[in-house]
Amino acid sequence: MTFLPDDLYAQIERSIPLACVDFVAVRTAPDGAQQVGLILRDSPYGRVWCHLGGRVLYGETLAAALRRHCLDTLGVEPVLDADPQPDYVYQWFPEEVRPESPATGLDARKHSIGLSFTIELPDAAAIVAQNEALDFAWFTPPAWPEPLWPGGRTLLERLTEHPSRGWRS
Repeated sequence: MTFLPDDLYAQIERSIPLACVDFVAVRTAPDGAQQVGLILRDSPYGRVWCHLGGRVLYGETLAAALRRHCLDTLGVEPVLDADPQPDYVYQWFPEEVRPESPATGLDARKHSIGLSFTIELPDAAAIVAQNEALDFAWFTPPAWPEPLWPGGRTLLERLTEHPSRGWRS
C-alpha cells in the first residue's frame, strides 16, 4: 500500500467520494450498561468527541483498515471477523454539497462513504489515546458528550439501535 502525494490526494478529495471505515468501540460495563467508546480530537469544528476511523487504502481489506486505524488511534488490536461487514453505511459531505435529506454527517474536508462498525476491544484497560486521539472515554447512550462532530449523533444513534449488537431502542 502506498500513500499519494499531498497535492494529488487533495485533488481526489475534491473530486470523488472516498471509502472509509468508521467505528465505535463497544462494551458491556461492569454494571451491565452498554457503552460506546469515543475519542476527543481536534477537527475543522474545534475540539470534538467522535467515532474512530478513516479511509481505506488501495489494496487494503476492511478488516485491515479497521485494524490499522484502531492500532494507530488506540494502540489495541480489535476483535474482528475475518470479513467484517458494516452495521450501517453513513454519508459525510462538505457543507457546499450536503443534501437536505437524508440525514448525513458534515465533513469540511471531503465527501466520504462511511462503512460503519461497532467493534469490541479485547482489553479496554490497554487503550492508549494516541496520534489524532487526545482522549478516549466510554459513554452510555443516549448520554453523548458535547461537543460531538457534526452529524456524529445520528451515526451513534443508528449504530446503537442496530439489532445485531443487542442495543435497546
